[in-house]
Amino acid sequence: MTNNTRILIIGPSWVGDMVMSQSLYKRLKEHYPEALIDVLAPAWCKPILERMPEVHRAIEMPVGHGQFNLSERWNLGKSLRKEHYDHAYVLPNSAKSALIPLFAKVPKRTGWKGELRFGLLNDLRPDRKVFQYMVERYVALAHDKKTMLSDVNIENVSHPTLNIDKENQAICMKKFGILPTLPIVGICPGAEFGPAKRWPDSHYATVAKQLIEEGNQICIFGGPKDKPVTNSIRNALPPEQQNMCFDLAGETSLVDAVDLLAACHTVFSNDSGLMHVAAAVGTNIIAIYGSSSPKYTPPLSNNVKIVHTDINCRPCFKRECPLKHLNCLTELSPSQVIYEYRELHIANFSSQS
Repeated sequence: MTNNTRILIIGPSWVGDMVMSQSLYKRLKEHYPEALIDVLAPAWCKPILERMPEVHRAIEMPVGHGQFNLSERWNLGKSLRKEHYDHAYVLPNSAKSALIPLFAKVPKRTGWKGELRFGLLNDLRPDRKVFQYMVERYVALAHDKKTMLSDVNIENVSHPTLNIDKENQAICMKKFGILPTLPIVGICPGAEFGPAKRWPDSHYATVAKQLIEEGNQICIFGGPKDKPVTNSIRNALPPEQQNMCFDLAGETSLVDAVDLLAACHTVFSNDSGLMHVAAAVGTNIIAIYGSSSPKYTPPLSNNVKIVHTDINCRPCFKRECPLKHLNCLTELSPSQVIYEYRELHIANFSSQS
């Protein structure tokens, strides 16, 4: 490839994965500074891509997640031929995700071995499990098959860094009545994957109550589906504290959430897409893990404390607790989480002194 290479990325379908994929774009730009990188992704990921300076264009994927729709993929691939892409990187593992670059006649098509992808990809990487972390698997695709193991490790991977719109941030804070003069703590209590990733509402409420007593405002983030959870947290607070707690679930666009998360000095979050967004805007992170593990998709930040129990049934990676008790979450007490919060702030203070 040369500096004026045109690159097509078939992006992942989840917000957290899309954030992590920026590390690949950064590595490609290191190799080819003048390359143009276009990313094909679902509509809900487009706002995230628009905050990545490495991305030239975000192309909306017209086919819904999980749908095959061969004719739609053929039409899109055919329409992309005029872009004359030199190289395509296919990040999802499905066969259907590799069809569009083939239909677009991209000459080199790189990706990991997945379901029935022989012939669809002509730079096929055999075993993604040679890398522990998902972000390593993404970045490794920017390297030659023979050298990727020696070239890539979690220590030399650039962390995602999303651009912040300060003007939009100020507009959003004014809209919701968030005071610019008081410190803000974010809470992300949802998890699209399932309840086995969600720390209990009552535990989050206990943390929120204590942090408000210490002079913080609380912003609770999430989508419309998270509204029952976020309502429960806010309603559990004493009435006099509720005006210092802003339930933003379903009230913000994704880019608004990006800018407001950046206004927080610390974010408490389950293992979710918003956790990765918070890491990419530079805030402190208290990452709470239940059924999943930070050994695969940790928040990519130097300012993070990862918290979980050590009971022998976790991580199980299930959407719902197979044992019906959720002890990996319920037994992780608010006092343990607050302790890690204090430790993180002490460490940050020491490093700045």
